[in-house]
Amino acid sequence: MTSKKLQINRRRFIYTTSAVAGGLLLPASYVRAAVKPRKVSPNEKMNIAAIGAGGQAVTDINGVSTENIVALCDVDQKRLEERAAKFPKAKLFRDYRKMLEEMTEIDGVTVSTPDHHHAHAALMAMKLGKHVYCQKPLTHSIWEARLLRETAAKAKVVTQMGNQGHSYDSTRRLVELVQSGAIGEVREVHVWTDRPIWPQGVERPKEAMTPPSHLDWDLWIGPAPMRPFHSAYAPFNWRGWWDFGTGAPGDMGCHNSDAAYWALKLDAPEWVEAESSGVNSETCPKWSIVRSHFGKRGKLPPVTLTWYDGSKTPSNALVDGEQLPKNGTIFVGSKGKIVFRDWNPNGFRLLPESDFKDFKGPEQTIPRAGDNPYQEWIKACKGGTPCLSNFDYAGRLTEFVLLGNVALRVGKKIEWDAKKMRAKNCPEADQYIRREYRKGWELKA
Repeated sequence: MTSKKLQINRRRFIYTTSAVAGGLLLPASYVRAAVKPRKVSPNEKMNIAAIGAGGQAVTDINGVSTENIVALCDVDQKRLEERAAKFPKAKLFRDYRKMLEEMTEIDGVTVSTPDHHHAHAALMAMKLGKHVYCQKPLTHSIWEARLLRETAAKAKVVTQMGNQGHSYDSTRRLVELVQSGAIGEVREVHVWTDRPIWPQGVERPKEAMTPPSHLDWDLWIGPAPMRPFHSAYAPFNWRGWWDFGTGAPGDMGCHNSDAAYWALKLDAPEWVEAESSGVNSETCPKWSIVRSHFGKRGKLPPVTLTWYDGSKTPSNALVDGEQLPKNGTIFVGSKGKIVFRDWNPNGFRLLPESDFKDFKGPEQTIPRAGDNPYQEWIKACKGGTPCLSNFDYAGRLTEFVLLGNVALRVGKKIEWDAKKMRAKNCPEADQYIRREYRKGWELKA
């Protein structure tokens, strides 16, 4: 047997036996006792564990690979071994609960799983004193977002959500421009995306399929209600299914709405209403338009933010008939407009251009992160400047984004009581604000 094959077999033994040892697996909310994060100096490397090894996780792992990657976890054996080839010293696991319980040397984790696992992985890590970088949307439900925000504050760990545009210089400059009053009072914002790029508006498959041998389907399902395996769910199309994902708003809302949410100092909306191609109990709609209204914030006037996905976009008359990009934001101010194209280092324009020909803008007021959210998180973990998309901010942004999905599912305008976390006029919304979990996966504050 070759040395490489022997290495892989040894790793395979670690993650196979770890997944079944001891019978009943630890619940995600389990902790031995409150654990303080280890202090890591700027001159040493963090010990990082990756929860999720394929898809977006590849980018996340590479982003933190300046540190020690000490563990990799994925329910898919193929993906796990693909990543293991690059990080031969990392221990391998199928179940992140076992990994977090056993490996006390971990300083921080990346969470790059389907949405329905985000809260479980991040919550357990924080309670065990681990810093957390979690992909967007922060959670699968509004209640989970509130729970993670509160837990992060208590645990005093460094947190960052993976809406990487928050770390871009262009986003931070846009925020400075809006907050300086460059385009006057903003009462209207339009945000759109070309998602979904996966099936939505479909029903559950009637036939069952046998899970591939390399996939632990029970662990993949995790806290969601059990259902038979089907390729319609994994490995990619889970985003459109209510039990696992949060649709186009969840996928791109924390990206594309971020600049407006930050620049206009938004928090919880007063009301939300939505329209769509039609909602069923299984999947998100093919397209949706969601309007969220925010009241006055100090001296800032009320503002309505409208979200569009699928085939829907705002009118290009807002930008003098120009073709709209696939993803973007339009701020409509009393003195001008800003058109912001997400995922572009030079992503915004001031309109009309003739009015801003010699405009230089305000002085810089927001620290720059060099367009690198991973290094922003790592430096913060080592005592540097706090991350700006930490769970306090990201939790609020996620609550706002997911509230649009609640409005879609109940089919009526929601009057929102953020303090009590409930729709004042719509008690049937409760089931979508806080979900139930499969036995053994319950979450506790």
